[in-house]
Amino acid sequence: MTAPDRPRFGPGPARLLVDGRDVAALAVADTRASRNRGLLGTSAVDGALWITKCPTVHMVGMRYPIDVAVLDRRGRVLKVATLRPWTGMTWPRLRASVTVEAAAGSMEAWQVRRGSVLEVG
Repeated sequence: MTAPDRPRFGPGPARLLVDGRDVAALAVADTRASRNRGLLGTSAVDGALWITKCPTVHMVGMRYPIDVAVLDRRGRVLKVATLRPWTGMTWPRLRASVTVEAAAGSMEAWQVRRGSVLEVG
């Protein structure tokens, strides 16, 4: 299966809220299988993916860059980064609990910054 033949991920049934603003469709990965799968095997992401119990992510096996926001248990953003395929990763952070993944450029467009509060709506 070539990259264009790979399915797009999303959009999910929930909504991503940034500081109370509704910004995108959101899928929630809250089972071991859905957390392990994440965006692997997809060609792009529509909206965002909220991954519970996920303090760090890697890009091994990914074919496109993504933006990530690492959150604490209250949804406060600890780190925002753009990760490249195969080489990118986030390092474990004290208090990290959730990772939100989206298309590269999304976090800036949604005005997600360190200290922002993200929620599932």
